Parts: sequence; C-alpha cells; structure tokens
Amino acid sequence: MLFGEEKDWKEFMCEDGQVELAELIEKAKKHRCAYMKADDVKVAQVWCALTEVSKDLKKMNEKLKKMEVAVRAVAEMGEIAKRQTLKEKVEEILKAKTKAEREEIEKIVDTLMEF
Repeated sequence: MLFGEEKDWKEFMCEDGQVELAELIEKAKKHRCAYMKADDVKVAQVWCALTEVSKDLKKMNEKLKKMEVAVRAVAEMGEIAKRQTLKEKVEEILKAKTKAEREEIEKIVDTLMEF
C-alpha cells in the first residue's frame, strides 16, 4: 500500500466473503438502469442485490419442497416394505390358520411397526 492510499473496505473481508460479494454485485448489475435513477444509488443497489438473494432463496425453497416430497415417498415405500416383511415373518413363525389368528397377527405387526 502506497502512502496515502486507503484500502477498499471489501479487502478486509475474508476471501470467500469477497467472492460472494463480488458475485452478488455482479447479479445486481442487471438492475443498474433502475438503481442509477434512485436518489440514493448505493441504497437502491443494496435493495437490488437483496432482490436477487430473495429470488435465489425462493428457487432453493421450491427445489427443497420437491425433494421433501420425494424423500417422504421413499420413506413411505420403506415403511410398506418393512410392514410386509414383518407380517411375512410373523405369519411364518405363528402359522395362522383361522381368521381370528390372522387378525391377531395384524395386531402383532401393528405393535411391531410402532418400534
């Protein structure tokens, strides 16, 4: 640093923060026509950057919701398979013959599914 030169405040940020900020500033540039017409350009630029962050967050939330649906479906399939396996094993051990015995097996499987 030469005598009399001041560092830009961004240079005091950690390196990954500098990268993130540079990317955000770049994204906000698409709104340059708007924020350059504002009374306070710097504040308007921050709001434009915040708009870009908000858009990214909404996209991520939409993707997350889709993933949650898929994960729930997989978990549900796993529960169905688990129940079926338990039922088969209990039936194999107890060898139920009557309807009442099969109903008891269902109760046993219900109880085991709670664990």
